[in-house]
Amino acid sequence: MTLLLTLDDGSIQRKLAEAVDLARAAVLEDAGAEQVGAHVGVDSEDAVSASHLFEATVTGYRGWRWSVTVALAGEDEPITVSEVVLIPGPDARVAPAWVPWDRRVQAGDLGVGDIFPVEKDDPRLAPAYLESDDPAVEAVAKETGLGRVHVLSRHGRLDAAARWHGGEFGPRSDMARSAPDVCGSCGFFVSLAGSLSAAFGACTNDISPADGHVVDVEYGCGAHSEIEVEVTSSVPVAELVYDDSLIDFEPAPEAPAEPVEAEPAKAEAVEAASEEPKTEAAEAVVAETAEPAEATVVDESEAPVAEVPETAEVQPEVEPETADEAQAEAESASEH
Repeated sequence: MTLLLTLDDGSIQRKLAEAVDLARAAVLEDAGAEQVGAHVGVDSEDAVSASHLFEATVTGYRGWRWSVTVALAGEDEPITVSEVVLIPGPDARVAPAWVPWDRRVQAGDLGVGDIFPVEKDDPRLAPAYLESDDPAVEAVAKETGLGRVHVLSRHGRLDAAARWHGGEFGPRSDMARSAPDVCGSCGFFVSLAGSLSAAFGACTNDISPADGHVVDVEYGCGAHSEIEVEVTSSVPVAELVYDDSLIDFEPAPEAPAEPVEAEPAKAEAVEAASEEPKTEAAEAVVAETAEPAEATVVDESEAPVAEVPETAEVQPEVEPETADEAQAEAESASEH
């Protein structure tokens, strides 16, 4: 074999690469013609072996390939088949990497009746009772109720703190970013004991979404104990206010007064004077009544009721006793 590795000039790899028919015959013998496809390549394994790859048409193995490994023991030796296997190709769908069973359990997987023991050397726990190495001391301490067998180690406390700080009730959650204040100043916040008391506590507000959960001191919600909301009227109030005591009043424009009708007595006197012979007294009455009455302007600020002017006093008519006397008086008036 050392001679082959030293003196090989590439002829061995050429012979291995040309052994396609031999490799196909080997895979057909194992799988059958309906499950073997075209030749897709050859991979060199070492100086004296190579693997021929064929497409696999097996149901449920899309993207997989048949791998036939051939080898050459010497220059004068025939090529032999080492193995035939089914391997995944670059586009094949494969199962995820194998994980031990004790590492597969995630938060929330533990159900009712399930048992999940911790490892013997779990780094999250440390022995209690003065951390003695004597099993007898541990047993006596447990029987007398002096404490727990294990307590959190420093690694366990740091692991829990990192998980809580970056979780749902940490300072980077959506609720905490929109909260008006943090839990560290809330009256419903109860601090944890021990070294975690400076950073974590429990929420006791039944309105809060974190009620009964461990919260970070920098977490917060809208149910903080010190929130004060200004209570205002739901009815909108105008910002502009008028003071009625400072408003100036102006009188309304005066309306024209209606003409006052003459009294019935005055109208009768005018009518009688027009029918009878016109004497000086009668003419005076007609002239006086013919003048239009002056309209009275109503002053709304002083008297709401319009004043009616007094009726002119009508002088009594002088009836002539006889026709002669009336004619004499008429001639005397014409002479004047």
